[in-house]
This record gives sequence, C-alpha cells and structure tokens, in this order.
Amino acid sequence: MTAHSSVEMRQLFREREFLAFFIARQSVVLAYRIETVAIWWQIYALRHRPFDLALVGLILFVPQLVLALPAGILADRFDRRLIVVTVSIVEMLGLCLFAALSLLGNHSIGAYFAAIALIGIAHSTGTPAERSLLAGIVQEHHFVRAQAISSSVTQVITVAGPALAGVLIAIGTPVAFFAAALAYLFGAIAFAFLHPREVAVDTVSLWQSALDGLKFIFSRKILLGAISLDLFAVLFGGAVSLLPIYASQILHVGPRGYGALLSAPAVGAALVAASIARRPISGRAGPLLFGVVAGFGVFTIVFGLSKNFWVSFVALALTGGFDMVSVVIRNVLVQLRSPDEMRGRVSAVENVFIGASNELGAFESGTLAALIGPVGSVVAGGVATLVVIALWAVWFPALRTFDRLMND
Repeated sequence: MTAHSSVEMRQLFREREFLAFFIARQSVVLAYRIETVAIWWQIYALRHRPFDLALVGLILFVPQLVLALPAGILADRFDRRLIVVTVSIVEMLGLCLFAALSLLGNHSIGAYFAAIALIGIAHSTGTPAERSLLAGIVQEHHFVRAQAISSSVTQVITVAGPALAGVLIAIGTPVAFFAAALAYLFGAIAFAFLHPREVAVDTVSLWQSALDGLKFIFSRKILLGAISLDLFAVLFGGAVSLLPIYASQILHVGPRGYGALLSAPAVGAALVAASIARRPISGRAGPLLFGVVAGFGVFTIVFGLSKNFWVSFVALALTGGFDMVSVVIRNVLVQLRSPDEMRGRVSAVENVFIGASNELGAFESGTLAALIGPVGSVVAGGVATLVVIALWAVWFPALRTFDRLMND
C-alpha cells in the first residue's frame, strides 16, 4: 500500500459519518449472512426437497420486484437514515419469529415461509436507501477507495459469517437466528448515528417519479449493459443456493463444511476487494468486466462438476473474486453517474436487476435441480453465463470497449 493510499484510508475513518456507515454496514452484512445460511439449512432440513429452496428464492424475489420502484421513491423522498434504521429493526423481529418457530418445533413450512416473506419485504424496502448512502457521505474522488474498503471488510465478514453460522447451527438453529437478530439491532443503532438528510420537495407524480429511474438507466447504454450483464450472470450462476444439497449429499461435509463452502466466494472477494482498495480500477474497465464475468461462468462449471471439497472451495473462491470486480465496476457506474436526487430510484432499478436476481436465481437453480439434478443445474447455469457474455459483447459494444469508470 502506498503512503498516499494509507493517508486517504486514515482520513476516511476519521470522518464520523463514514465510520458510522462502515460499522452499520458490516453489522447488517454479518446478520444477513448468518440469516441466509440458517434459513436455507432450516428449510431444507424440514422436508429435504430441493424445490423448497427454490420457493425460498421466489418468496424473497417477489417483494424485491413489487417494491423496487416504491422503495426507490421512498429513498429519494424521505430520510434514508430513518429508512435503514426501521428496516433493520423489522428484519430483527422477523428473525426472532423464525427462531421462535424453530424453538417450538414447528414443522409447518407455511409458517416459515411467512417469516421469510416479512424479512424479504423489509430487506426490499431498505436496499435502495442503504445503497444510496455512501455516495452522499464521502467526496466523489474518495468514493472508489471507500467502496473498496467497505467491500473488502464486508467480504471478510462474509467469510466469517457462514462459518460462524455453521458452528451456531451445530449448537442449535435458533441460536443462529438470535445471533443474526442481535447483529441487525447493532446495525440499526450504528445507522442512527448518521446525520439526517434534508430532502427536497418533489412535485412530480409518484408514477412519473418511478418511471424516471427506469428511463435514466435505459437512456444510458453503458449503465444498462453493465447492470443487465450482472443480472444474467447472477441469475444463471445460482450455485450457492444449492449448497445445502452439495454439502449433505455430494461432498458429505455436514453443516460446518456447508458454512465453509458458503464462505468460499467471500474469501476470493475479500482478497480482490483489498487489492482494489490499494490500487483502484482506472482504465480498460469494459474489457475487464467481460473478462471477470467469463471467469465467474467458467468456475461455476468447475464447481458443479467437482466432487472434492477443496476443488469446490477454490472454485467458489474464484467465482467470488471475479464477481467482486464486476460489483465494484457496476457500483461506481451506478452511484457516480446518477444525480443524487435520483440515486434511490436508480439503485432500486439496479436492485431489481441484481439483488432480486439472486433470489430469482435461487428459484431457477432449485427448480432445475428438481428436474435434472443439482450438478446439471449448476453446470447449465455456468454455460448460460458464457452464452450471455457473447451476446452482450455484440449488443453492447460501448460497454465492451469503455475505459474509465469516473467522468473526468
């Protein structure tokens, strides 16, 4: 790390706003990772049906699709700090409900799905506001480094979260749910230390306001290409949602091995994010984006075919590393090329394309696994990702060749 980079990083952490955001962000990431692992394990343990995992993805996808534009308008018209504090508390309550069901020995899949729906609604409502916070906290020339620093520590926590969840599940699944709920509470408290945001009065109709975010993205081909490329890569590369099956039936590694496999993508992502924090991406961003998405597809296939734990772990770690590069490129494009008054709506549209595609990808992978088996599902997803890259190279030539991330 250069002396200049070290000074910039110290300056960032001296800023109260960034420090509060940083602590809150890491707390809710830890909560989300433990929550995800525990929910998938609990649901699969009830009936051992791959399609139940698909339904979890669908239940989480629907509110992200339905609430995306309203949540974006909410983020642009109200105090984003208040929004993220509120949804963190609601997610905490949803996890407490999940824990109560587990403690009571409830075997009704419908009750668990209802708790998941509550969590999904809260998460969908708060995501655009949370994604829009950082750009309003740090100066533009510090944004790439701040994003990379936050992402690198996020990935370290994402590594520890599933591994910790595996240990907590081994103790008792309700313990994992309560731990995640506590982390959400801590995140809500940290978010509360952010300064309230003054919101300009918007006289545009709600319907027109919602459409403005869509129009903005569709009028900028580089933005549209980057977001949609990630959409299909995530949609078809949903191997992570099938890890309960791989851990228990293919690799035979149990809940602790399951937690380790879930941590693997974050190991790769953390290493790459730390590298980007030291040396931010500057030029040839377009070719780099296509290259890393191709790598993601290739190593998804490798994971799908592997029957060795360590080969699977390394393949997942590489998918995480490649994905981190695409995430940084996309986030910089979306946040710095969107005006602040529209950033919530643009982030909401991005969330439909990217965030919701995680859940829809889980539904796609689980459904396909029920039809052709988990291995066939994962391999088919990796191949589909490579096909998408070839198509996008033809349909979005400006994305394929663009150079600098930030406007000069």
